[in-house]
Amino acid sequence: MNRDFKEGDMAVYPAHGVGEVKGIETREISGEKHKFYILKILDNGMTIMVPKGNVKSVGLREIINGDEVEEVFEILKERDVTVDTQTWNRRYREYMDKIKTGSVYEIAEVLRDLSLLKFEKELSFGERKMLDMARNLLVRELAVATGQEEAEIFQEIQKIFKS
Repeated sequence: MNRDFKEGDMAVYPAHGVGEVKGIETREISGEKHKFYILKILDNGMTIMVPKGNVKSVGLREIINGDEVEEVFEILKERDVTVDTQTWNRRYREYMDKIKTGSVYEIAEVLRDLSLLKFEKELSFGERKMLDMARNLLVRELAVATGQEEAEIFQEIQKIFKS
């Protein structure tokens, strides 16, 4: 699903989350002209230049649609899962790899698994940070996708894991 983004479009950059395409610029590198998307990440204001030709390889993608939002909530509500009980650092690496894919579904799985694990045992510092990161990435994208406030999405997610 390699598409052209326009100025003002929202897009998801793996592991950084939702950003707005602020412009499209041409830069000369090693004597060759290349077009870049100028992406401003909403979470921290960081600006990222993504070569237009590398959109697919870096994983830049569109915000999910309504049907996909429902799928994300289904993943979060799933309880018939086996939470990996391997060592925390092995689990951490595995979850970090999932977050780096930029897939909203993989991020939802990380949030779900760590939230469920939290009921069973104390999470390590790294796992708590990762839980927060996964939650923040999901909340922001779901808020943009649904047009809801981030606080509303955050509350919905909290309710899912109160049970």
